[in-house]
Amino acid sequence: MNHAESIPRLVVSGLSGGGGKTLVSLGLARAFARRGLAVKPCKKGPDYIDAAWLGLAAGRIPTNLDPYFLSGSRLRSLFLHVAKGSDLALIEGNRGLYDGRDLEGSCSTAHVARVLKAPILVTLTVTKMTRTAAAIIAGLAAFEPVHLAGVILNRVSSMRHAALIRRSIETYTDIPVVGELPRLAANPIPERHMGLVSIHDENLTSHEHELLRQSLDQLASLLEDHADLDTILSIAHSAPPLTAEPFWKQSAEKVTSLPQDSVCSSRRENLNKTTSPSDSEPPSEAVSHSASFPITIGYVRDAALWFYYEENLEALRRAGANLIELSILSPEPWPCAKLDGLYLGGGFPEMVPERIAASPHLEELRMLSLANLPIYAECGGFMVLCREIRINGHDYPMADLFPARAEFHLRPQGLGYVEATAERETPFHPKGISFRGHEFHYSCCVPLGELDPTLKLSPGMGMSGSGHRARGLTSPSEQHATPELLAWQHRLQAHDGLLVRRTFAAYTHIFAPAVPHWAECFVAACHS
Repeated sequence: MNHAESIPRLVVSGLSGGGGKTLVSLGLARAFARRGLAVKPCKKGPDYIDAAWLGLAAGRIPTNLDPYFLSGSRLRSLFLHVAKGSDLALIEGNRGLYDGRDLEGSCSTAHVARVLKAPILVTLTVTKMTRTAAAIIAGLAAFEPVHLAGVILNRVSSMRHAALIRRSIETYTDIPVVGELPRLAANPIPERHMGLVSIHDENLTSHEHELLRQSLDQLASLLEDHADLDTILSIAHSAPPLTAEPFWKQSAEKVTSLPQDSVCSSRRENLNKTTSPSDSEPPSEAVSHSASFPITIGYVRDAALWFYYEENLEALRRAGANLIELSILSPEPWPCAKLDGLYLGGGFPEMVPERIAASPHLEELRMLSLANLPIYAECGGFMVLCREIRINGHDYPMADLFPARAEFHLRPQGLGYVEATAERETPFHPKGISFRGHEFHYSCCVPLGELDPTLKLSPGMGMSGSGHRARGLTSPSEQHATPELLAWQHRLQAHDGLLVRRTFAAYTHIFAPAVPHWAECFVAACHS
């Protein structure tokens, strides 16, 4: 049944990446949270790092809103599900307002704003600019139907400079200027590997963690001093009510896209016959098998591996799993005897390779895999399951479940959305099924033995990575490789997903609500 919710909301966008969106989004989230408002932070697109920072600023779990993974109606359902009861939902866009995947601008921030009927606050960097700012804002407002509700000027050089631009915009458009941020001497947001510093980095001292929070407070003060927060809040309150169906009721309906002869399909049917009160009744909540077959899935969350969509974890719970949080960096032993499955998300293993190499949990990983435990690994998790990681010419031993080296590069080896088709049967992705995901990795896979990928990507770089491998050339470390290894390297181009026993690992990240078979298959594999 559809339900309507009135949730104050605001999309923060700009002209391009690096235009001040993150600074403004973090500052607003922190400032309104300091007022005592319940701020729901959201990030448009597949971005774990910015989303984590928004969560820290708002003091609440962030949510990614991605139109590549969800239709408009499903995106509205997810938004209403996560933002219900919030005083303000703050949605940070990505890239420029109208930048999408194609000429039509599909999956753009503007598209998300239209789907959510959300007013847009545009950040505009005005260095060495005056009256042209009005032309830019007028063009943005007229380009496509959107509710462009306010402008924050970024990097103004003086009060006179700001006043001139304000008069220009408000003379030639009907869009108010609601903030004028001065040029800052230094970036107040700490940056490290792959963008914003990881707030999960256990190597940060307590003093450094305090500095991170001070940075967010400084941004909040910057917005309080140089923006009209009351007007911005009233803009957010102007958003109309939204109507949508319950999110998890839709995603929990029986999966009809699974090939009928797939292993997962058979397991699902057997479990439904055993545990469901009625085979013809689609469940509206969790298909919980825990009463008859209680299972436990561990997932690693620490400074090495922390890229998880909360919806992925929720999908596993609703499929009937009890989840236990583990750490590969902590000396605490894992409750291996209680585990029926293991989930290794993405992250930054290349930031702590020495600690991972010395971890006793690598042997536990090998033991669990040899015991045929279902293990699912994404990106950073895949790197941990390789024989070794190479960084700046130095090799660090890993779990050695796959005869491969994850070789780190200075430039991304895979970046963007992917479409995957399962060419082989696995416990998690039945043969013949297609699904969407995304990749963002600075390492590539170098075969040290036989590797037979399970997924065909189109588009997507996969395990071969970009650069010299995409051009069919070899790196210095591969110039003396055997013809067999070079053949396996060629096999990895635009392919992903390795399988040994019931251990699966890929660079591809998935968003579980868009891959409805995944949690069900994972839990079914644990039951079997």
